[in-house]
Amino acid sequence: MSANIQCKIQGSVAPGFESVKQLYEHNMRHLAEKATQLCIYHEGEKVVDLWATTEKEADFSPDNLINVFSSGKSLTAIAMATLVGKGLLNYDDKITQHWPEFGGAGKDELSVCDLMRHEAGLAAFNQSIKPEDLLTENIKTNVIGKLIEGHAQKFRKGDGRAREYHAVTRGWIANEIFRRVDPKDRTISEFLQEDISDPLEVDVVIGVKKDELNRVKKISTLGLGFILLESLKPKFRRKTEFNIFQILRKVISMLFIVRKSTTIGSPPPFKGMKKIEFFNDPKVVMGETPSANANCSARGLAKIAAMMAAGGTWDEKEYFSSEAWAALHEGP
Repeated sequence: MSANIQCKIQGSVAPGFESVKQLYEHNMRHLAEKATQLCIYHEGEKVVDLWATTEKEADFSPDNLINVFSSGKSLTAIAMATLVGKGLLNYDDKITQHWPEFGGAGKDELSVCDLMRHEAGLAAFNQSIKPEDLLTENIKTNVIGKLIEGHAQKFRKGDGRAREYHAVTRGWIANEIFRRVDPKDRTISEFLQEDISDPLEVDVVIGVKKDELNRVKKISTLGLGFILLESLKPKFRRKTEFNIFQILRKVISMLFIVRKSTTIGSPPPFKGMKKIEFFNDPKVVMGETPSANANCSARGLAKIAAMMAAGGTWDEKEYFSSEAWAALHEGP
């Protein structure tokens, strides 16, 4: 970090976890960080609660919400598992058992576990979604469901494998299944708020309300030119983690996967999306994209993780049944 940019680190760690704080401070002062949060529970106790800001992000706090992208997939998995735990859904069920119209275009044999394992053949849709169609009230008009119902599957050629990362689409499809099975006709966002976030008193949200948008901090990415330039520098001067050789090795390994991807040539997930910062658009933030736009605080996400690590119980209250826990873990 440039010497003229000041970094302020706040919070606390429990005895025995001082080295975590030291590493956190090192990364904030030497890497290209602007504002971060770190929270860790160990054996039911919060042992790390840190946040850091630069002078350019002086108003950042541990209560700000940040898009955690694919960590939302874990929240989606929790939501689906609660239905299984209640006997309302089985992972081996054909999706059409709960959503008959889903079988259009030859998808009638697809199971819930196929979807959750990223083997649905729906890694990308053939049209971009309007962000406003993902608002909770609009999802319930089946505008997204109808698109999925008529969509055909598409699998990668040449390797004989069905598995392909459904980066954004898995959450949209799971949400449609969830709201049809949930006895209260709730979306994953509504379930998460009512059954997990509010009772646990945590800031973990899919679909931020308009009056809470001021709590969301925009994400920003490092430019490719900046990354490449930094990667050429010796480690003690780099503001990024990897050197040029490590980056090239990662890029080359990814190219072998990407060249067979069904997402190549597909439209972007959202209408109007040109780069990742599109996730900062308020219309996207307020919508439900469970696989990619959960907005959380580190404190909130860590507490849910601690509850799950404790078998679904927190402060002697069960949030996640033993049946759901067993089902979630027995079929990798």
